[in-house]
Amino acid sequence: MALTDRMEREGNYLFRYRSYIPLIALGAGVITFIITRSNPNTLTFGGEYYGGAWDFICLIVCAAGFLVRLYTVGFTPKNTSGRNTKDGQIADSLNTTGIYSACRHPLYLANFLMYLGPAMLSANLWFIVSFCLAFWLYYERIMIAEEEFLKRKFGVAYTAWCGKTPAFIPSFKNYKKPALDFSYKKIIAKEKNGFAAMFLLFAAFNVLGALISGRNEYNKLLIFIAVLALVLFTIATYVKRKTRFFEEEGR
Repeated sequence: MALTDRMEREGNYLFRYRSYIPLIALGAGVITFIITRSNPNTLTFGGEYYGGAWDFICLIVCAAGFLVRLYTVGFTPKNTSGRNTKDGQIADSLNTTGIYSACRHPLYLANFLMYLGPAMLSANLWFIVSFCLAFWLYYERIMIAEEEFLKRKFGVAYTAWCGKTPAFIPSFKNYKKPALDFSYKKIIAKEKNGFAAMFLLFAAFNVLGALISGRNEYNKLLIFIAVLALVLFTIATYVKRKTRFFEEEGR
């Protein structure tokens, strides 16, 4: 089997389970976090002196990734840039405007930043570097599988777009205005999970860090936002299931 064929097959497998496999990295991150916070001498950076400031920087990195997701999903049509897993690759049209004119895989860039933020909480350089390498190997195969699928479906139009658009690091040299208007309903319906998970995860790490250190110095604002995010998630989920408020033609 050709190397590209094998990587495509592996990518399709990873694509199907891409919502669950990162949980392995989260588990490793929790273990590393516990070790580094229990043994401050193992901290590479973000020790006692930098504690709160470092946590805030990590949250900013994660939030930056979430904003990239919002910008991407908010301008895309139906059946593109989705969270589909069971049905494999889906693309009713080729996205080439908006952020897709600057980067071919903006959602994976967003995921990288969203995962990098919590990984940085470990304050362990070796773990962060290991995470980056693992992410590269993991998502490289998914991107290859996705690109092979799009190449077969859209042919010359896809190869022409690839020729002028970088895969992962954005370049706004050939930026084009999004073809569709921004949909607030779509991002609430699609990204409510990520919003709640982001703040709940950081709040959980904050509480865990306080428990490990034996201090009662919790970030009450962060915990409040996490609870609020959970409430908003519950309301949005109920509205989505019981009404058609979030439904939009072609979105």
